[in-house]
Amino acid sequence: MGKEYLIQEKPLKALIVFALPMIIGNLFQQFYTMVDSMVVGRFVGEQALAAVGASYSLTTVFISIAIGGGVGASVITSQYFGARNYGKMKASVRTALTAFVVLSVILGGFGLLFSRQIMVWLNTPGEALFQAAEYLRIYFLGLPFLFMYNILSSMFNALGKSRIPLYLLIFSSVFNMVLDVILVKNAGMGVAGVAWATLIAQGISAACSFMIFLREMKKYEGNESRQLFYRDEFFNMTRIALPSILQQSTVSIGMMLVQSVVNSFGTEMLAGFSAGMRVESICVVPMAAMGNVMSSYTAQNIGAGRYDRVRQGYRAGYAIVFSFAALLCLWLETCYGPLIGLFLGEEGSAGAFQTGTGYLKFIGWFFVLIGLKMITDGVLRGAGDMTMFTVANLVNLAIRVVIAVTCAPKWGISFVWMAVPVGWLANYLISYSEYRTGKWRRGEGSYGYHGT
Repeated sequence: MGKEYLIQEKPLKALIVFALPMIIGNLFQQFYTMVDSMVVGRFVGEQALAAVGASYSLTTVFISIAIGGGVGASVITSQYFGARNYGKMKASVRTALTAFVVLSVILGGFGLLFSRQIMVWLNTPGEALFQAAEYLRIYFLGLPFLFMYNILSSMFNALGKSRIPLYLLIFSSVFNMVLDVILVKNAGMGVAGVAWATLIAQGISAACSFMIFLREMKKYEGNESRQLFYRDEFFNMTRIALPSILQQSTVSIGMMLVQSVVNSFGTEMLAGFSAGMRVESICVVPMAAMGNVMSSYTAQNIGAGRYDRVRQGYRAGYAIVFSFAALLCLWLETCYGPLIGLFLGEEGSAGAFQTGTGYLKFIGWFFVLIGLKMITDGVLRGAGDMTMFTVANLVNLAIRVVIAVTCAPKWGISFVWMAVPVGWLANYLISYSEYRTGKWRRGEGSYGYHGT
């Protein structure tokens, strides 16, 4: 299939072909984080699972910054690519890589200094505090690798090369899983073992991604200097990337803000909730991937002046999302017990098991809402129509935090996950209302080039 298939192929086919490698790759990425939890839960204990879970919401914030920044930056790259302005495209790529690598070093340094204090602020149970802080410190050492890999993956996707990051991620995931078992089970390194396994695997993957990307860039001719950073390109990317980071981070930031509520229920419920979150993260993958696909698809077609294809692709996205949601609901409603058992093992406590299964039985019915939210947000982001996009995601975050913080302490931990679909629905309705105005089609707020 040609390099411009997002512009030329039938929308449904183009979206599916582009999305599948991204979904498979993201599933592998989530699987190895699941293996982290399963290995420590089974071979170290429920307390270790709680420690990894206590830091999970914080680590996903940084992952979301990397992914959201990459997706936002790739919108500009996609628009230049669609307009065949390869000189500007290369300038945007170098600017994005430079900016986000510098940002990752700054954030990593901050995390190294304040890992333990952050866990204290989140009310991490005392028996899990040391292990959680230890996990975080090692995680922050590898933050530059995480950022580089995710930015490069987004750039590959912007060029329609979604299979390249897939192959790299499969290698990284399998390698990480093997290291998990070696370092935790065989070497007895405990929580630190899964952290080091992730750092090593991500470092190798980031280095390979960079070398392959340099080779890909040589295929596109354009008049550009060797300058690493362009101020104008940076400001254009920032106007897209910041709301995109917010959108990608909404779930993670919300979970971090309510993590202290969950932690207050003790180690057992924290362990069960952590297991449930790991399974939910798998379920969200196809929906999040569809949102990112819609961004690249919309940006490329706007860059080529094909506004009609954007509407067609958005309608095709509905069919894909509803199909995924039905499969996910069926899976969770029939397998919630064995799924939680993978993490807790035979020695897991009744409180942890009840919390995890209660979470999955409820949330399984509502993934269609996050799917609709993601594809609608994707169109707005791809068009650069960011104002209501940002408002919608802030409303989503506010609803989840307010319900969890005010209701869970009074009526039980289940209100933490009951707030989730309410936030998703509100986000979708606001974003869809903005889509219906047609501002994205008129180019309002779009920062790319429409046409050659």
